[in-house]
Amino acid sequence: MQNPFMARAIELSIENVRSRRGGPFGAVVVKEGEIIAEGVNCVTKLNDPTAHAEVMAIREACRKLKMFELTNCEIYTSCEPCPMCLGAIYWARLTRLFFGNTAADAARIGFDDSLIYSEISQTHSRRKISMVQMMHKEALQAFLSWQEQSNKVPY
Repeated sequence: MQNPFMARAIELSIENVRSRRGGPFGAVVVKEGEIIAEGVNCVTKLNDPTAHAEVMAIREACRKLKMFELTNCEIYTSCEPCPMCLGAIYWARLTRLFFGNTAADAARIGFDDSLIYSEISQTHSRRKISMVQMMHKEALQAFLSWQEQSNKVPY
C-alpha cells in the first residue's frame, strides 16, 4: 500500500545516502494530514550521535509548533526506531508511528541496536559502561525543589 508520508520518509533516506550527508534514515512528522517537519540522519555531518532522523524531525516539529508535545501528530520513519528515538517518540507523545525497514534489516547493514536493548535490562553493575551513583542526597534537592514549585510546567 502506497502512503505519501512513508514515501517521503523513504525518499529522504535515499537522498541522504546519495548526497553523502549521513546514514540511510529519514522521517517526517505529520499533523492533520500535512507534513510539518522532516528529518534525516545527520550523525556524521554534525558530529552528534543524537542527530538521528526521528530526533531531527521531532526537534523541527516542536520548534515550528512552539510546543514540546506532539499530541495529535504521527511520525513516519524509513526504519523502526532505535531505543533513543523510540524514547524521544514517547516523550514527544506522538499519536502513531509508522516504519518501513525493521531493526533486523538495519542490523544487517551495520546499524545494530541489540546491545542497547540488552544493556537496558541489566543491573547497573552489569552494564558495559560503568555506572556509579554518587551524591544522591544532594541530587535529590533538585527533585524536592521541583515538587515544591507551584507554577511548574509538567511534562
